[in-house]
Amino acid sequence: MSDEDVLGIDDVRAAAKRLAGIAHHTPVITSGTLDDLAGAEVFCKCENFQRVGAFKFRGAYHAISRLSREQLDRGVTAYSSGNHAQAVALASRLLGTRAVIVMPSDAPPTKLAATRGYGAEVVTYDRYTQDRAELSARLAAERGLALIPPYDHPHIMAGQGTAALELLEETGPLDALVAPVGGGGLIAGCATVAKAFAPSTRVIGVEPATADDTKRSFDSGERVSIPVPRTIADGLAVTCPGELTFAVNRRHVDEIALVSEDEIRAAMRLAFERLKLVIEPSAAAPLAAVLSGRLDLPPRVGLIISGGNIGAEQFADLLREG
Repeated sequence: MSDEDVLGIDDVRAAAKRLAGIAHHTPVITSGTLDDLAGAEVFCKCENFQRVGAFKFRGAYHAISRLSREQLDRGVTAYSSGNHAQAVALASRLLGTRAVIVMPSDAPPTKLAATRGYGAEVVTYDRYTQDRAELSARLAAERGLALIPPYDHPHIMAGQGTAALELLEETGPLDALVAPVGGGGLIAGCATVAKAFAPSTRVIGVEPATADDTKRSFDSGERVSIPVPRTIADGLAVTCPGELTFAVNRRHVDEIALVSEDEIRAAMRLAFERLKLVIEPSAAAPLAAVLSGRLDLPPRVGLIISGGNIGAEQFADLLREG
């Protein structure tokens, strides 16, 4: 199966129809201050205002909504550091099924609490010694649950791409689109949309420098695995790109940029002080890249602000450390 068969603009449009009236149509904000600092006109798609506080709701709801009634009666499982966990938990509740979520024991407490609050059963593991995918696969087999992966699935990618679809329908074609890269589902969906609107659009993915599996994979031409990354951007702490997402992203993504932990903190601070947005570290990575001065930005740039799930104490601590 080619990457064109995996995901196309029609798949994203179909996902948008399923999500209509369910997912929030999140705002696009602009800032003169940000434009001056970036040297470009920047349009921020604020998925921190999405249900569960992150873009992940789009893909999770879309994927679960396509399951049979028989499968919904049995339930679903997923693995996640937090945002996909919450998204699957809420989507499952809305669609009348049960969710069992595998989460790292050191996941942010706010994300653990929210996932349980949406009604999911949480099974914890040690991210440095245990394989979350294996744990979820075992649960799926033992309990007859459908596995809802965090990124490496066509329905997940199509759902995530609806964020860019909304952005571009509001702004028109952009010269560049910048998005964070963890497993690659968000940027795969968004890049598919951006290139369909205007093939010349430059798509830039952003990773923490300590979690550069996709950058290394792009440079080598094949998927590369790295040790479990240590980064404040927990949503981007992935060891290897997804098989399907990497295929799509190699076709549509033009560049992978890296940012430091301090640059992520500085971007969070600027978003809070000047844009009046509370965003989590993973969501701040694209903003950090735009502010770094290392990107040769074209005139009109879209920026996916992927989420805002962070506790007050952690937020304050990260800004204090920066």
